[in-house]
Amino acid sequence: MVLTLVIGDMHVPMRAHMLPQQFRAMFVPGKIHYVISTGNLCSKEVADYLRQIASEVHIVKGDFDEQLQYPEVKVVVIGQFKIGICHGHQVVPWGDHESLSILQRQLDVDILVTGHTHKFEAFEHNGKFFVNPGSATGAFSGQTMDVVPSFVLMDIEGTRLTTYFYRLLGEEVKVEKIEFNKP
Repeated sequence: MVLTLVIGDMHVPMRAHMLPQQFRAMFVPGKIHYVISTGNLCSKEVADYLRQIASEVHIVKGDFDEQLQYPEVKVVVIGQFKIGICHGHQVVPWGDHESLSILQRQLDVDILVTGHTHKFEAFEHNGKFFVNPGSATGAFSGQTMDVVPSFVLMDIEGTRLTTYFYRLLGEEVKVEKIEFNKP
């Protein structure tokens, strides 16, 4: 079992103060093996916080990130899965399934992780898996002010991926599970 935190679009301190306390309480160092961030962290302090959660952290540059050292896209291998990471502002129209599929094929990955829309989404298409963790802080986006704080925890075991989608509704954290098997 390999646990990977997928998180992004935090916009700290521009649009949000910090991650919700309910989420921070769940991020126990030593339990999570990897962190994947879709960018728009917007501060070095948030990146440093993520590095406290796991020893291996992968961050891509969002359209509001001032940290120039982050790449636009990145491909990592975790277990038997090749994972592509991209903030998503480069994919037009934003969040469009066909446009995301084109990027997935260009990167030749099993899983494509993107952000930018601030809305959770996970779907399977042509034997590949796509996930957008949403905004971990609930920061507003250019599309909506009504954003539910969310993140994803992926459990990778062999060719099986179990995705847990966490969202903060009021003061309560709700979780849903989605399974994907690599063909």
